[in-house]
Amino acid sequence: MTRPCVHPYSADWMLRTNWQHPIVVVAQMSAASSFPRYYQSRWQSGIHYMPSDTSPHLSTIVLRDKTMTTSTPQFDSVKYKQTTREQWQTAAEAWHRWGPTIEQWLGPVTEEMLNIAGVKAGSRVLDVAAGAGGQTLVAARRVRSNGYILATDISSDILEYAAQDALRAGLTHVETRVLDGENLDVEPGMFDAVISRLGLIYFPDQHKALTDMHRALKPGGKMAAIVYSTAENNKFFSIPVSIARRRAQLPPPLPGQPGPFSLGQPGVLEDAYKKAGFHDIQIRVVPTPLHMTSAVEYLRFARESFGALHQMLVGMSNETERQDVWKEIEQQLKQFEGAAGYEGPCELIIGVGVK
Repeated sequence: MTRPCVHPYSADWMLRTNWQHPIVVVAQMSAASSFPRYYQSRWQSGIHYMPSDTSPHLSTIVLRDKTMTTSTPQFDSVKYKQTTREQWQTAAEAWHRWGPTIEQWLGPVTEEMLNIAGVKAGSRVLDVAAGAGGQTLVAARRVRSNGYILATDISSDILEYAAQDALRAGLTHVETRVLDGENLDVEPGMFDAVISRLGLIYFPDQHKALTDMHRALKPGGKMAAIVYSTAENNKFFSIPVSIARRRAQLPPPLPGQPGPFSLGQPGVLEDAYKKAGFHDIQIRVVPTPLHMTSAVEYLRFARESFGALHQMLVGMSNETERQDVWKEIEQQLKQFEGAAGYEGPCELIIGVGVK
């Protein structure tokens, strides 16, 4: 996808997807006045959600005055993908418009990924979750006219920008195709390299995605991905997300839910590669700070391009409150301003494995 993104397991998402009948989900809170803001807004709807004091998950359902115990709600990957697609259909234009800034930020780590993956003249490359195609074009120039690039993404609108830019650049050996990264409908054993820049982290079934990528490679071909490391080392992104989640009073993500830092802990990406059948795995940690003129400029980039941040705030009915959230984010990000402008802390991991 070549973009940062988080897909919160929001209360609104729970409302739409998990329970389709008038119910009350209760926990250990005694009065409607003590409900978090989002839940108060749902009090008159006949569908009531109240979080447990002792658990981030919901524990009891009251249905038509009859109480029954239920298990922890499960992550809905189908709905997640629908939301992901919708977010990037909406954000496509802005993400493409900010392309020069993104390439200035991610360009060096992209070149390093392609070097390790052995992408060169004549290579056939599959780009999964290609987004607007910044890394697609870099790879296409490397493989030259006797090579081939297939760029795929779940969002047709953002992928169209990749197609248009390739055409304008005269890179006729680039093809684009709308595909789900977990269901890569490509001929097996046809590619020298598969790449994914900040895309693999957002797949609900990362193992399925990796095994599909493994299947697409020729024997000896290489899988190369760029992912974020930990939230602590990526405060340019984790700070806005944590503030939005707290101010909107959203529950934490469910276990197993994809997200920007899902492969960032030491050993996690390597283990995922091994389980998918890759060997000779290389892992490199690369500091990749995001440089902009100011925290205000970065926040403008985030507000225009990161659709999921807006989704996190959708349950806040008061526009003034939403604006206060953005102001708090801006104030927190100003700590990264200096004489040279804004330098947002970012640390990426390059992972490469061989089929």
